[in-house]
Amino acid sequence: MRIFVTVQDKMKKISFGKISFASAGTSKKDSNTADQKSNNSEDAEAPQGFGSFGKKDVADDKVKGDEQSMDEESNEMAKVMGFGSFGGKKAKQFDINTVLKDTLETAVQRNKDNIEKMTEMSSSEDQSGTAEEASGSKQDDAEESDDEELIGPPLPPATAEKTADDAADDDEDADSDVSDDDEDDDDPRGWIPVSTDMSLEHGSKPVTALTADPAGSRVVTGALDYVVKYWDFNGMDLSRRSFRDMRPFESNPITSAQYSSTGDRVLATSGSAKVKVFDRDGVELCETLRGDMYLVDMKRTKGHVAGVSGAAWHPKIKEEFLTCASDGTCRIWHVDDAAKSQRHVVKPRAMGGLKTHPSACTYSRDGHLVAAACTDGSLQMWDHRKAYVSTTMLVRDGHQRGTETSSIVFSYDNVSVATRGGDETLKLWDVRQFRKPVHTAAGLFNKFPMTDCLFSPNDQLVVTGTSLERGETLGQLHFFLRSTFEKVAQLPVAEGHVIRAVWHPRINQLLLGCGSGVCKVLYDPDKSHRGALLCAGKKKSKSKQMDVVMNTQVITPHALPMFREPRARSTHKQAEKARQDPKKSRRPDLPQGKSGTGGRVAVGGSTMASYIMRTLGVEAKKREEGDPREALLKHAKEAAENPYWVTPAYAKTQPKQIFQPVENSDEPDSKKRKT
Repeated sequence: MRIFVTVQDKMKKISFGKISFASAGTSKKDSNTADQKSNNSEDAEAPQGFGSFGKKDVADDKVKGDEQSMDEESNEMAKVMGFGSFGGKKAKQFDINTVLKDTLETAVQRNKDNIEKMTEMSSSEDQSGTAEEASGSKQDDAEESDDEELIGPPLPPATAEKTADDAADDDEDADSDVSDDDEDDDDPRGWIPVSTDMSLEHGSKPVTALTADPAGSRVVTGALDYVVKYWDFNGMDLSRRSFRDMRPFESNPITSAQYSSTGDRVLATSGSAKVKVFDRDGVELCETLRGDMYLVDMKRTKGHVAGVSGAAWHPKIKEEFLTCASDGTCRIWHVDDAAKSQRHVVKPRAMGGLKTHPSACTYSRDGHLVAAACTDGSLQMWDHRKAYVSTTMLVRDGHQRGTETSSIVFSYDNVSVATRGGDETLKLWDVRQFRKPVHTAAGLFNKFPMTDCLFSPNDQLVVTGTSLERGETLGQLHFFLRSTFEKVAQLPVAEGHVIRAVWHPRINQLLLGCGSGVCKVLYDPDKSHRGALLCAGKKKSKSKQMDVVMNTQVITPHALPMFREPRARSTHKQAEKARQDPKKSRRPDLPQGKSGTGGRVAVGGSTMASYIMRTLGVEAKKREEGDPREALLKHAKEAAENPYWVTPAYAKTQPKQIFQPVENSDEPDSKKRKT
């Protein structure tokens, strides 16, 4: 196919073979002339623009013809049935742009009218100058409303004034609330949630292990009665029962329990050298090995050889945990390798390089430091990222020498360290200047080697408990301000010693392990969340009773015998009928003797040999019954006539036999001769 393009001054013509197209610059006449010249075929009149390629489609003509015939038939049917037409009336067409424009103009006009009315009312009430200012401002508002194209009438004046007054009152209330909150925030006593308490009865022995999971929904307690209990606030009611009890270390008291940072594992220690790891439901996952006590170098053993005194989980690595024991070592374990050996061994040293025993250990909040408090009074820290050869921070005289420091804990900002000593002191240290304590509180009696100290969730208070002295009945909980170490509060919280303490930051509740075997939960309904609040309002669940479903009997007296149900008879008649039955009423054979077991078998046993032995013994016993003197005298005549044993032996020394005379039974016991 050839393409010819012809360019002229007034007309541009493009032709494709026999098809031509006239540009905008050509007139109708010129285009028709060009089309007539280019198209010398059957059609005399060529349409403007592009035509159709190829032959004319016959199907299009057929479709048009069918549509015309259908229109004619519909018109005829409409005439016959009396309708005007079937779909002949066209739907009304709307221009959406026009409708929106009209609506918008109407709304704007209404706004202008309402604003003018309000302006006139305000101008009549106020002074002239004020009226002019108000009218000017409202005119500006009207212009702004015109610019913004507001739709709908404004509020009436009375409602507007009322709304403004309400807003002012709300602002005053909000200011008062804010001031009250500020006062509560300024008062350190307002940070302590102690308005309500709840008790979890563990047992009769002191609770020496206490921990809560990161979510605050579960609590694990351990005591000197060797029992570990799991508590779930979501599933408890007013009965407050634990959902799992177990004795993981047989007859060893529980000294500590720690939830991991993810809350899926629990680390438990006791007086033994082994440590166990459980899941959140109490299933044992692993157990550490016991080391060889005959080795001198404790670094070569695969585990502790003495009682474990403390343990802690790594805050970042969920499989790693730290333990310290009386064998003078701190060991770092991994859950996957705990059954084989530890990962690292840290040996604290006293003055002069001698061995000292760590009594408490922990990690820093970021996990970069490993800290231990020793019985020589020293506080030692190692860098977790380096070899545990030399200490990073060391204080020799942290507490009194020879006492057990029961707790060492880092603050949430990882700057301060609090230690609870066995010398009845609580000390606060600064990691940046770890030479001497920043603050010290004395006179805190401590009786247990696992008494806790902790920081409040806002990092502003340091808390510890005390043991009972002679004559006291209530355990005390002491709160110190971290900045000045001023005693903020001293609260009697429980009957017995206060040993363990946990202030959960998420639910804002205090959990205390007491010497009376009770775990106290302190909370405030306004400041605490979930936790004990979930079960405090629940009712005590009733025991489920089995529902007995009685079969209802339908009495149909007129039914056929084959469909008639048998009527229920009384139990008395059924018992009488069963008594007449020889199989049902046969009484089993009773055992022989007083303590026979099973059928006709007596005490002798169930074997044939035991039966024969018992029978022979009974027969022999029957023959031996009677007076033994008479039984011997039966053979006296024969022995006198034919002596064989005794008489020949005494024939020379005692030919005449002398017998012991018979004692008089009538004499009192005091006159009888003692033999």
